[in-house]
Amino acid sequence: MAEVKYKRILLKLSGEAMKGEAPKGLYDYAVLDKICDVISKLTASGVQVAIVVGAGNIWRGGRSDKKMDRTRADHMGMLGTTINALCLKDCLEHVGVDARVMTAVEMRTFAEPYVKDDAVRYLNEGKVVIFGCGTGSPYFSTDTAAVLRAAEIGADAVLFAKNVDGVYTADPKEDPAAQKLDEISYIDILKNGMKVMDLTAASFSMDNHLTILVFGLDDPENIIRVANGEAIGTIVK
Repeated sequence: MAEVKYKRILLKLSGEAMKGEAPKGLYDYAVLDKICDVISKLTASGVQVAIVVGAGNIWRGGRSDKKMDRTRADHMGMLGTTINALCLKDCLEHVGVDARVMTAVEMRTFAEPYVKDDAVRYLNEGKVVIFGCGTGSPYFSTDTAAVLRAAEIGADAVLFAKNVDGVYTADPKEDPAAQKLDEISYIDILKNGMKVMDLTAASFSMDNHLTILVFGLDDPENIIRVANGEAIGTIVK
């Protein structure tokens, strides 16, 4: 594998990505196996990998019945991310990758409570660290959790794996004239209200000088290409 550009990465993996094209059930294990094979290659090359998982394949608090209390709905979403984190840990272990699940809300029977120093130690030991429960607080998305954890662990880059191959001037599914952008600033995202990520996450990333790489997960090998510094997708900085 080519020499990597980013030595410590945080991968934001959505619940929808884990579901893939599976018509039933929560997961497309063929997709998960490919993602875990890629992560195995990265860790074997010396890249330190942390992951934040979403829960869109299980629950979306923001889209829940409006009669439900928002805080309770978000708590349910946090539980969903823990289910996905445990599934991902199991898949990684099947390909020989040592992984730890750490959650922002204590549930010691299933996972370790998140402690920044412990997470960094695991990464230095070559283990993959999977963060569940988002930030641990309602009203904050897993996008925000991803950039928060990236800043805390000192990640070199945040990789947003999407179902589109980068950031466009408009929704490419609705506007055939939409153009893909090689680079975009956080200011442009915030001013134009672009749906690249949660705007709270964009503001936090700008304040903390994070580099975010948005790319398509249609080919999981793209994770390696981005870690190597290949110019695919869109750089947000």
